[in-house]
Amino acid sequence: MDSEGLTTPEPPLIAVVGPTASGKSELALRLAPGVRGEIVNCDSLQMVRYLRVGTAKPGPSELRRAPHHLFDVLEPDEYYSAGDYARDARRVCREVADRGGTPLVVGGTGLYLRSLLEGIFEGPGRSENLRARLYRVAEGRGIHTLRGMLERLDPEAAAKIHSRDLLRLVRALEVVLESGRPISRLRREGRRPLTGFHVLKVGLNPSREELYDRINRRVRVMFEGPLLDEVRDLLDRGFPPSAKAFEALGYRHAVRVLDGTMGLREAVELTQRDTRRYAKRQMTWFRRERNVYWLTRTGDAPEALEETWRWVRRELPGWVSSR
Repeated sequence: MDSEGLTTPEPPLIAVVGPTASGKSELALRLAPGVRGEIVNCDSLQMVRYLRVGTAKPGPSELRRAPHHLFDVLEPDEYYSAGDYARDARRVCREVADRGGTPLVVGGTGLYLRSLLEGIFEGPGRSENLRARLYRVAEGRGIHTLRGMLERLDPEAAAKIHSRDLLRLVRALEVVLESGRPISRLRREGRRPLTGFHVLKVGLNPSREELYDRINRRVRVMFEGPLLDEVRDLLDRGFPPSAKAFEALGYRHAVRVLDGTMGLREAVELTQRDTRRYAKRQMTWFRRERNVYWLTRTGDAPEALEETWRWVRRELPGWVSSR
């Protein structure tokens, strides 16, 4: 396909979303040759170096099929915010479009996608001292104490944060205590939506039975393969078990297998369960996204590409002149 006859005044950006193991990467790779597509990662864990087996990161054969961006750019213990992602992904998408390509934003980290497309407020930076004090309060007096503080200082934000979501409670308190302004107000005032692109969003929503079967098989393959060796290598590199990378699905259980506190079978079963739950949360998030064209199949199904082409033709009349 070429781009002659493009009728939209803005270059397209196509986001491929859906739960883990639904085939997002495969659909994007199959779509890429026809739209001069370049893959822009939207998966927080695939940005982290050394995490390959447990994150389904593209291998050499996938990397040869299309250019890939924002993979392997962070250290396992490096802090990286949704605002950081929005800044970096916007730059990459613009560079892709400027050379005549189509950014294909692919991944299951919903907050990253929303930050890219809708913007995110520029709040105060991290205050490690304040965070440490807040975590000590939660440990000594209970997480409900932090929630009570936030209800007084920013009731709107408190109403949207789960009572046991310590990370978000701490961040909301950090913002209001550091800036003197509620995070809810900053979010309303500070977002700058992405401009200069015609955004299309296609989502994968296969049956729960099929998705869970794919998840279960993927986890088994992970643990039968080199996942334990990968985790052992990370530990040998000096990253402690408390490093953020080890919070990833499968990795924290692999650590326990290696230290002898969990059996391999239990690790597989717990990772399967946790991954299924994560997929369910991802779908809850993505169903709130507006203007998503949903496919009731996996991304590697033959019909998925054909249906996606028909949708792109409808959305961008005149742009798809041939295949």
